[in-house]
Amino acid sequence: MADQKIKNPELPINKTSAMNDLDFITDILSTEKYMTASYCTALNEFSHDELYQEISAIFNESQDCQREIYNLMFKKGFYGIEAQDSNKLQQSYEQFQGYMNQFPTH
Repeated sequence: MADQKIKNPELPINKTSAMNDLDFITDILSTEKYMTASYCTALNEFSHDELYQEISAIFNESQDCQREIYNLMFKKGFYGIEAQDSNKLQQSYEQFQGYMNQFPTH
């Protein structure tokens, strides 16, 4: 299978020095990614259970928001993904399963 891009038609954007819709939404997505990573680090370091639960809820909201922004960007044609043939997918799956089998079971 030749490389095949899965992408929606890109929303036309004015290419000027002023920030446009693509610039704004890219900035928002970058901010959400930064916030999610920061919450993740904080969650790893909390010892107070109630605070952990509260920040965990905020972390999940941030993750959901990040996903919604990505979906919007994909819908508007700002993101595309590469289609893969089923053999490559199966090979990656088997490789991952091999890694999983190396972890201890509980």
